[in-house]
Amino acid sequence: MANQGVNDPIHEPVNAGRRRFLTATTAVVGAVGAGIAAVPFIKSWNPSARAKLAGAPVTADISALQEGQRLIYEWRGQPIWIVKRSKAILDALPTLDSHLRDPLSENPEQQPAYVLQGDPELRSIKPEISVLVGLCTHLGCSPEIKAEIRPEPFDPEWKGGYFCPCHKSRFDMAGRVFEGVPAPTNLVVPPHHYADDNTIVIGVDPSQSNTPGAA
Repeated sequence: MANQGVNDPIHEPVNAGRRRFLTATTAVVGAVGAGIAAVPFIKSWNPSARAKLAGAPVTADISALQEGQRLIYEWRGQPIWIVKRSKAILDALPTLDSHLRDPLSENPEQQPAYVLQGDPELRSIKPEISVLVGLCTHLGCSPEIKAEIRPEPFDPEWKGGYFCPCHKSRFDMAGRVFEGVPAPTNLVVPPHHYADDNTIVIGVDPSQSNTPGAA
């Protein structure tokens, strides 16, 4: 007799009494079977493992990050920029307010409220560390970092920031958008917190963190 597969039907003689029993129980088994079959279908309505992973927090090690440098991570399919700003850059930020569309970040959709609690012009939990979603708020291009304070072809009084070559939008080193450019709003600050002095967890607000010592 050939080996029988796991899902192959079983063929065996059935006497009359057994046949009546099987006939009577078919409806019950069918109903139970339908319930079991529905489980995978219902579970498929929940987020898949891949979808959950796509939205999972990302841990960033900033221990080796130097002034003027940028780390790039990916969270929810978006580039996340972590930049260490120099004192000169921090000092320059307040001088740009009159050139910006939303200098005090009054659009609540662009950042969590806690990054504005210290100095709203910095848009950061720690003054020197900026965390931004690296996508232009015009059409989603990825701007270039121009971190040095020096004249640039697009701005002879450039104080450092981000320039989008696609449509010429400009942002300062806090991600605040300049007036008169296509981008309508500041760069987005994602939810994040500090697990310790050298570790940023992207995707989780401080209030949601159970990490001891989280900022």
